[in-house]
Amino acid sequence: MSFAVQNVPPEAFPQLLREIPDPPRTLNYRGKLPVHDMKLLSVVGSRKYTTYGKQVVTHLIEGLSGYNVGIVSGLALGIDALAHQAALQHNLYTLAIPGSGLADQVLYPKRHRPLARRILEAGGGLLSEFDPHFTATKWSFTQRNRLMAGIAHATLLIEAAEQSGTLITARLASDYNRDVLVVPGNIFSHNCAGTHQFLKLGATPVTTAEDILYALGIDPQSSLQRVKLFATPENLSPEEKRILETLQEPRDADTLIRESGLQTQQANVLLVQMEMRGLIVAEGNHYRRKS
Repeated sequence: MSFAVQNVPPEAFPQLLREIPDPPRTLNYRGKLPVHDMKLLSVVGSRKYTTYGKQVVTHLIEGLSGYNVGIVSGLALGIDALAHQAALQHNLYTLAIPGSGLADQVLYPKRHRPLARRILEAGGGLLSEFDPHFTATKWSFTQRNRLMAGIAHATLLIEAAEQSGTLITARLASDYNRDVLVVPGNIFSHNCAGTHQFLKLGATPVTTAEDILYALGIDPQSSLQRVKLFATPENLSPEEKRILETLQEPRDADTLIRESGLQTQQANVLLVQMEMRGLIVAEGNHYRRKS
C-alpha cells in the first residue's frame, strides 16, 4: 500500500497550528490527519525511560481508549515510540511528527521506520514542515517541537531530566497557552527532575486517564463523548454531504466541482480535508468515496 507524501494547502492547516506565533509556512503529510473535532494530546518524555515510565505510558493511554482522543508524538526513541505503540495497541489515532522529512529514505530514526509504516497502515498519519527528503539535524528537532506543542490541546510530560530537550516542548506548550500535564515521578530519580520543575511551576499533575480527559474537556462518564474515528452523517458539514452525494460514482475533479455547485477554491480545500479525514480517495485526477 502506498502512502505518498502530500502537501497541505495553507487554508487546510490544523486550526491550532495557525494560532501559534510562528506557524509553519508549509506542511507535508502521509496517511491521514486527525478529524477536526478530535482532541489531541502530545506525549513527550525521556529517551532513556525507566520501567515506571513505560508502565505510565501504557496505563494512561489505555485509559483513553474509546474516546475521541488522538496521540501526537515525535517518533523518537523512548517515550515517543511507547506512546505511538500504546495508541496503536488501544485503537487510538496517532500522529507522528519526526525531525526529518517524510520520505522513507530519510525518516528519523531509521529503526522506527517500521513503526511509521504501522502508524500509516492503522489509519494514523505523519506530519512535517520539512522538505520530504530533508535529513534530520540537531536544530530540526527543536523546530519540530513547536509543531508538537502547537497542534495539540494539551501536552503530557512523562519523565524528563533537568536538562532534557523534552522540556522544550512543554515550555512551548505553556507559551502557546496549552495545558501542560505532568506525571509525578520518583523524587530520587534523575529522570524525573525536569518533570518536577513543571509541577512546581503550576503544571497539572496527572495520575489517571480521567485527569487527562478532564483537561481535554471530555467527561469520562458521558457516552456522548465516545470516539468517532471516522466521520458519520451527524458530524458532516452540508458541503461535505454535497461532495459525497455527488460521488455516487467516481468523478474527475472538474466534474465533481461543477456538479457539487461549490466554488473552486472552497471545493479544493474541502477535497484535501476530506481526503485527510478518510472520507474520499484521490486517484490521479479522480475522486471516489472511501469504501
